[in-house]
Amino acid sequence: MWTLKSWQGRYVEHPLPATERLRAYAGWCNAVEGNTTFYATPARSTVQTWAEQTAPDFRMVLKLPKPVTHEHRLTGAMPEMRAFLDAVEPLGPRIHALWVQLPASFGPEDVPTLERFLRRMPAQYRCAVEVRHPALFTDLALAGVLRAAGAEWVPFDTTAFFAAAPTSDAERDAWTKKPRTPRRGEALTAHPIVRYLGRDDEAETVAGWQFWVAQAVTWLREGRSPTFFIHTPDNADAPRLARDFHTAVRAEVPALPPLPEPPLLTLF
Repeated sequence: MWTLKSWQGRYVEHPLPATERLRAYAGWCNAVEGNTTFYATPARSTVQTWAEQTAPDFRMVLKLPKPVTHEHRLTGAMPEMRAFLDAVEPLGPRIHALWVQLPASFGPEDVPTLERFLRRMPAQYRCAVEVRHPALFTDLALAGVLRAAGAEWVPFDTTAFFAAAPTSDAERDAWTKKPRTPRRGEALTAHPIVRYLGRDDEAETVAGWQFWVAQAVTWLREGRSPTFFIHTPDNADAPRLARDFHTAVRAEVPALPPLPEPPLLTLF
């Protein structure tokens, strides 16, 4: 999520080598979704450059590769997992969580498979699981399995997005691709992770995240350390919106450390 074309020249300098874009993004936000790892396990040398561009306390939530979660469905995928874990090892403490995003067909009958998979994960890695099967949101077994494994349940809140019909090409595209799942606000661990999808209209996006501002404040006062990712259909202003969300939370919890101060862009 740190190489979006629409950010170049607005949030990061343009042109900017690919090997410097994560560093530029880290000047705006202190956490990132590693979505690219879903499509291919990166070379260890590439991952080493990610480590060199970020501070040790930078949070990376890395999505497990598609062969592990969607093709093998967490069964018999240990060779792929070993290759992935070896590749990302240079990140060290930057790996805030391994993101287990499961397909919509992964339902209640598959929870025992998830339980076995989580038991086999190396203890040094925290897991965060995102499910999309509607029945899992009323299934009592899943939360127990995650809690027992020290894993978090990652909500992807699309309720604000689906509250009104799409009004742009970006919204229409997202309308056909994003899941319609219930909003879930319970944290299972000290490190909740939330993904929120707003709309093209900034006022609607901000109105929709008020629930999460309050939830973040509650979690921080409980001593938890939440991570939030703010999305819109085209993500064109996601870095600024993420900072606006952080500002809203910090207004209620002044002890929350500030985000890094973005560098001034050089246009010429």
